Amino acid sequence: MSRINTVTKETANAEQLALFDAIQAKLGIVPNFLKILANSPSALRAFLGLHSIANEGSLDPKTRERIALAVAQQNACEYCVSAHTAIGRKAGLNSAEIEANRTGTSQDAKAAVAVKFAQSLLENMGEVTTAEITEARNAGYNDAEIVEIITHVAMNIFTNIIGKASRVEIDFPKVDLKIAA
Repeated sequence: MSRINTVTKETANAEQLALFDAIQAKLGIVPNFLKILANSPSALRAFLGLHSIANEGSLDPKTRERIALAVAQQNACEYCVSAHTAIGRKAGLNSAEIEANRTGTSQDAKAAVAVKFAQSLLENMGEVTTAEITEARNAGYNDAEIVEIITHVAMNIFTNIIGKASRVEIDFPKVDLKIAA
């Protein structure tokens, strides 16, 4: 059970209902972590705005999900690992790729650099080396895409913190944090 109130359609005020309706129209569901964020409509609007803008960038959906999986696993957020496994599958990631992403790599050489860079950002609180930036550039990422990788790492840290602090109920097929050997 969540440690922070999960706003439902039955308990939502008019502003929260309007946000839920917009989310439902776009995603087909209102995930539980967004129902937690709805306690503060301002926080929910801020997240939705950042999420929308970040997804307008040039990183492809698969790479965005690869980053989300790596960050969620590294932050030990079971909700986010479960959510991004389901979302990653919809984006076209197979089981082997999802497992690779959760261990900090990818079967795709270019994406592997993005995932590795994302993990380094997280591990080093942004203090990455010039060599890591150069490696990303050499893999084909331009400065806009490097900034987008950083943005997706930050956005996923936020969702991981919400998921862990609230202990939000997992409303996706549950995925354990441990990866089978």
